[in-house]
Amino acid sequence: MRIPIETLTLGNGLRVVLSEDHTAPIVAVNLWYHVGSGNERRGRTGFAHLFEHMLFQGSEHVAANEHFELIARAGGTLNGSTWLDRTNYYETVPSNQLALALWLEADRMGALLPGMTQEKLDNQRDVVKNERRWSVDNQPYGTWWEKLPALAYPPEHPFHHSLIGSFEDLDAAALPDVAEFFATYYTPDNAVLTLAGDFERGEAVQLIEQYFGDISRGANRPPLANTALPKVFGTGLREVVPDNITLPRMYLAFRAPEFGSPEHYDASVCATILGTRKTSRLQRSLIREKRLAAEVSAFTFDLAKGADLLVIDVLALPGVSAENLEAAVLAEVDLVHREGVTDEEVARAIALIETGWTLSMESATDRADKLSMFATYFGDAELVNEQPARYRAVTPESVTRFARERLGPDNRATLLYVPAEPATQVAA
Repeated sequence: MRIPIETLTLGNGLRVVLSEDHTAPIVAVNLWYHVGSGNERRGRTGFAHLFEHMLFQGSEHVAANEHFELIARAGGTLNGSTWLDRTNYYETVPSNQLALALWLEADRMGALLPGMTQEKLDNQRDVVKNERRWSVDNQPYGTWWEKLPALAYPPEHPFHHSLIGSFEDLDAAALPDVAEFFATYYTPDNAVLTLAGDFERGEAVQLIEQYFGDISRGANRPPLANTALPKVFGTGLREVVPDNITLPRMYLAFRAPEFGSPEHYDASVCATILGTRKTSRLQRSLIREKRLAAEVSAFTFDLAKGADLLVIDVLALPGVSAENLEAAVLAEVDLVHREGVTDEEVARAIALIETGWTLSMESATDRADKLSMFATYFGDAELVNEQPARYRAVTPESVTRFARERLGPDNRATLLYVPAEPATQVAA
């Protein structure tokens, strides 16, 4: 399925991607800013994510939380997310509400700072702290999101530190930091705006130029720190995490080729062979045959700078020890590392990936996000149409080569969660 794509660039540097599809009367508006936690400076970890929250707290013309209310009343949905190397905001609305969604995004890009107050910053700082308590500190296995990158990336690397940030760094954030971060990164020349769905090109371009065209471009934006790393860790890395849990869980990461590189597609197919669906190596062995695991998955982080990660996630069944779980996972990985993969496994994995890709392209929301991603990372939204062919170009030989180069003991970072020992009781 080849989707229609048109691109243009406004005078202020805003890149625009248009993909018309009149199948359903909805349109997705998707805005990517090329900034994430990797752009944070020391002492301000968690700021990119905090800033994502701030963008929903109103601007010069929109009250706090009014963005949510206006889109909801229009019959739409919206959200935002922060990652290591990007932040995105998106709305999916009925076609006749396109102007509203575009105006709201343009208003916070061009007029956010007059609406920022210390009260709003304090409020959202507390919201993020509570989010950290709920999703990280008090969630079983919740710290894996920060412990695994900290283990897999060296301390000086921009992807090493926590995305959600520490309480100390969140407390240190001040209004001048908000203004500086906004002026540096939330500018049209550091953004990609994508429309996908039911709209008319002429009207859409006119609205985009009307709402975004007069926003000033940025200046003095520092580049992301050097992300280049060797192909492998060079030695095995391992951390055991006692946690308030009953079932052991293992995260096993491998340094992988950066997203979009030819080798990335080998890594993605290998991850599918290892941990996707019942026919995968780990699901078949650990869930169906040995009955050691309750859940198995494998995926890549899809980082387009420096070095990506391929991650295996395995949750033990009750009664299975962490030692037995780890040994069983490594035995299967060793087998793939040593012997490679089969023609049938590669064909099945490619078919699964291609089916998932095709289904995602049928959703206006997902299509817009994929178009923004390729335009942001590579400057070319048309790469979306090349993805199925790039996966079909993967061969058993190329996946086996990846497995032999990247799945060895010198390229494994193991994060093993184990039940914490009961606190020692002290007699009165």
